[in-house]
Amino acid sequence: MTTFSKPINVLVVDDSALVRQVVAAILSQEQGIQVTVAADPLIAMEKMARERPDVILLDLELPRMHGLTFLHKIMSEDPIPVVVCSGVVASGGAAAIAALEQGAVAVITKPKMGVRDFLHESALMLIDTVVGAAHAKLRNKRVRPDSDSVRTADVVAPKRRYTPSGGGWEKIVVLGASTGGPELIGWILQQLTLECPGLVIVQHMPEAFTGAYARRLNTTCRIEVKEAEEGDRATRGRALIAPGNRHLVLRHGSGFHMASVVDGPLVNRHRPSVDVLFRSAAQSAGPNALGILLTGMGNDGAQGLLEMKKAGSVTLAQNEATSVVFGMPKEAITLGAVEKVVSPSEIVAAISAWSNAHTVRGQR
Repeated sequence: MTTFSKPINVLVVDDSALVRQVVAAILSQEQGIQVTVAADPLIAMEKMARERPDVILLDLELPRMHGLTFLHKIMSEDPIPVVVCSGVVASGGAAAIAALEQGAVAVITKPKMGVRDFLHESALMLIDTVVGAAHAKLRNKRVRPDSDSVRTADVVAPKRRYTPSGGGWEKIVVLGASTGGPELIGWILQQLTLECPGLVIVQHMPEAFTGAYARRLNTTCRIEVKEAEEGDRATRGRALIAPGNRHLVLRHGSGFHMASVVDGPLVNRHRPSVDVLFRSAAQSAGPNALGILLTGMGNDGAQGLLEMKKAGSVTLAQNEATSVVFGMPKEAITLGAVEKVVSPSEIVAAISAWSNAHTVRGQR
């Protein structure tokens, strides 16, 4: 079991008595998590007046007040980390993405009941997400480019600028994020132009929501953004988002990088896993890859980023000041996997500089 320096008080707001019971039972397994439940937002507000929760686990389809309305009220009056816990319905994906845009720190699906393995994996995701939310810094929720001028030569080290001896392979950027990542990734992608190198992204998010997330970004970005499918090429001006509940790996084609969507066990308690993507980038792209580890709880991506560094890739991590949760970047820094710790605007500058860097011929 996880140990905590102080108890985490979680308020579960869901109109289903069964869901409240199951979620409370799962969270109560962890010593240090205390659970209160409410059937609708009005009851929740009464309980919040008596004791302020550390995290709110919120359904969206609720009686007496819609979850999005309640979320807006929370974030505008007294911000508290909110995790959306939604069922998979036709409109659920779009509503969950709207919740992230309004300030929710994460979205998960309701625990799958009736199948032991599914319930076990849902429990891991639920606990990890709630713990991550409890550590979230809401003052950093809205991503802003920093005011410092950025010298791109300081971000992408000159030693990584290779001169190919004829031909060359496409450069690739791989990013990984968890808690606090959806908004940051959106902001980064919105700054990029069609000339940017191909991007492949793992954002810890359940299936049924990654597609809606990618579609939403595709409407707000100049580059193409899509949920990755088997055989998709990671080409210039395109970003591929790993589908929820599937691992995403890079493979090499004839001078280009190709996405492969695969099944497999949880890695670092996640599927998709950042480590899986980063390790494949180390193997298939090596010095033609730029790896960036963003905000998130836990250690997913740290070991994979180290493997990328050893393979000659440029490796960056988001700084603590702008991270909603500094867990994943901190783990990679401690491991010695990070060449430079950067802000969001420096990340954009690094991607732009990487677009102009030379490639290594025939890297596999």
